[in-house]
Amino acid sequence: MIDRKSTETIKLMREGGAILAHVMHEVGTNAREGISLLQLDRLANHLIIRAGAKPAFLGYRPAGATKAYPATICASINDVIVHGVPTKYKLQRGDLLKLDFGLFYKGWCVDAAITVGIDPISTEASKLIKVTKEALDKGIKAMCAGNRLGDIGYAIHRHVKKNGFNVADGLTGHGIGRKLHEDPPVFNVGKRGKGDLLETGVVLALEPMVTVGTSLIRQLADESYVTADHKLSAHFEHTVAITKDGPLVLTQL
Repeated sequence: MIDRKSTETIKLMREGGAILAHVMHEVGTNAREGISLLQLDRLANHLIIRAGAKPAFLGYRPAGATKAYPATICASINDVIVHGVPTKYKLQRGDLLKLDFGLFYKGWCVDAAITVGIDPISTEASKLIKVTKEALDKGIKAMCAGNRLGDIGYAIHRHVKKNGFNVADGLTGHGIGRKLHEDPPVFNVGKRGKGDLLETGVVLALEPMVTVGTSLIRQLADESYVTADHKLSAHFEHTVAITKDGPLVLTQL
């Protein structure tokens, strides 16, 4: 059974989501040629703490991980899909940077991600960013009371494949609330009308992770995930609640 949040809880998560949206906007705006990933991480940490929130990723050790995560954000470059650890690497023209953010506010967690192209980027990279963002929007529209969990994955996957790209194998969204990762896993593939029933009060982090080439992935020593063929990837994410009026995105400005 999927945990359902009260109206008051969703209100608090929306407050946290507004903070996260601001942080994401500021860090994304500062992602430009010559800036290091560590500089972006320090900026995110400063903004989150200044807003009275707590970084959700820093010190977090998910199931299966060999060590706690050492940074405030995930910063993944080009073929790195997700969980890239910020380093001294300085952004270069043509890079595709995936920025993943999470924070706790008043005991509740929200999670979101964007992909930023460091201009000039290729036509293919621009299309990849556009299609991945559109796939997230399709998934959000499918997140309505009365639908099933499989409807979300179906909507995401259908749009990705229609545009000539692939969904990264095995990487999923998730439930979210008191913990960063809660049940259920939210797959980016699915069958219409299949899976758990979606009801009002359900809050999920939807996050399509899309590849130019193969859907196959592999994990590196730092526990980040890369495309098996080292081709480009993109990632967008929002925390979304189901309300009586439809899906409500909690992590947007």
